[in-house]
Amino acid sequence: MEKMRTLDDLLVEQVKDLYYVEKQMLKNLPKLIKRATSQELKKVLENHLTETESHIERLERVFSKLDMEPRGKFCPAIDGIMEEAAEIIEMDADPEVMDAAIIAAAQKAEHYEIATYGCVRTYARMLNYNNIAGILEDILQEEKNVDVTLTEIAETINAEAIEK
Repeated sequence: MEKMRTLDDLLVEQVKDLYYVEKQMLKNLPKLIKRATSQELKKVLENHLTETESHIERLERVFSKLDMEPRGKFCPAIDGIMEEAAEIIEMDADPEVMDAAIIAAAQKAEHYEIATYGCVRTYARMLNYNNIAGILEDILQEEKNVDVTLTEIAETINAEAIEK
């Protein structure tokens, strides 16, 4: 890996990270959807799958604005989160407990994305890449909205899991 000398360099590395993360989400969300039993949870995850496709397209626009070809950068953090999610969906669990575990797995990924998008958006603002910052801000808000919705669903599902 080349030495990062500027905030520009860090921004590029983090955009590559986000591109990889979104591609991993695109690959793994359908597995969570398939295993979820709550129709409300399925719907939220399906909607987020569509958003994820849009996030990839918007990140490709960011790469274009940076005069770069879209390219991801291996991210061991998201791979670990996805590996944990894969273990969860293989568990033998009651439906409500499975849904609670799926929400936890999804929120771990969302929190990683929220943290990274927030940092990169700030770098873009500081570098006066206003168009890029706007794209990243929009994606960040969508990630935050999904997290809030998952928390709301979890309150019901977790209560149902307790009653089991």
